Amino acid sequence: MTHQTLQPRVAIAGVSLRGLLMPFPIACFTGALLTDIAYAQTALIQWANFSAWLLAFGMLTGGIAFLFGLIDLFIGDWRSRGVLVWTRLGVVVALLAIALANNFVHARDGWTSVVPTGLTLSVITVLLMIVSGVLGELIFRRGEGDLA
Repeated sequence: MTHQTLQPRVAIAGVSLRGLLMPFPIACFTGALLTDIAYAQTALIQWANFSAWLLAFGMLTGGIAFLFGLIDLFIGDWRSRGVLVWTRLGVVVALLAIALANNFVHARDGWTSVVPTGLTLSVITVLLMIVSGVLGELIFRRGEGDLA
């Protein structure tokens, strides 16, 4: 069986723009989880404010990276992509949907903006990021590329 390595279509000097943007939502969503935990422990409203901003910036950069990934995914023979690529795409869509819902939850005032719903959604978001990363590594090792 022949494996093809997918080259990014949206790139600068051969470097994928999606790949350049991905560290930002990872850091922001992880930071939001940590600031949610800090808020749950201290009830200092500034931690909830940090979470809201981290989630907003994470959604912005994650959404842009997702669009670049979709362009890379659907240019060329997209029907030949393996099941892991489509599974990862579904995980990323779920991740962004939950992160968006988390943004709306964090838009509330006070304690209910974080505990318990916001904190739970932050945990789910980070877990989905881990699953997406593992799937991405499996896709890369199987030679199906590194997209979605």
